[in-house]
Amino acid sequence: MKRQLLISLILISSISGFSQQFYMEYGTTVSSFDYKNSQGESLDNLLSQSKSYIGIGYRDNINSDKTLFLSIGASYAGYGAIGSDNRLDNYFEWDVSYLGLNAGLDIRLFQLRDFTFYAKGGIATEFLIRGNQTINNQVYNLVGEDEFNNTIFSLKGSFGVQYPISNNTAIFANYTYGKTVLLNSGISAEKLNLNTHQFGIGFIINLPNCDCDF
Repeated sequence: MKRQLLISLILISSISGFSQQFYMEYGTTVSSFDYKNSQGESLDNLLSQSKSYIGIGYRDNINSDKTLFLSIGASYAGYGAIGSDNRLDNYFEWDVSYLGLNAGLDIRLFQLRDFTFYAKGGIATEFLIRGNQTINNQVYNLVGEDEFNNTIFSLKGSFGVQYPISNNTAIFANYTYGKTVLLNSGISAEKLNLNTHQFGIGFIINLPNCDCDF
């Protein structure tokens, strides 16, 4: 995992040399867990938990009319859920944090006065850096466990709006939906799919070499 993180940081650093914009984002993640035990039975009464996330990265315009932007960045996100199985009288809780590498494509949809509306599609690879699973009164550390997938892959889609607050800075707000596979153990055949709803705000800042507007 350390090697993958190092490669990710080198990639982000190299892209920053020719990128046009820098972005930073902060918000709330509401995660929905879809759990199935080794018999393929679902745990229907899982409840979502809200956690915080942050993201930073770079954007670069890739077409002449400045409607498409390629972005790459890093994120830190927490996910959680609680639930129980009344048949077995069990209590479950997941509390995990991931460091991620994200890539996406922004497209400007339309503009209403100074407000610009956009959609974004992206992919992410995330690495578990902290995680606990609680079953009844027992707490298990998930980092490094063979039965738990410490690296996850997800697809994401966003819709948002941005508004310029100066010549080189814009504020934005967006909603992002993501779907990923968090746990797929070949030993116990447990499966835990993770769906995320993220609500965030942030800033886009033009870099000195950026010939762009908002």
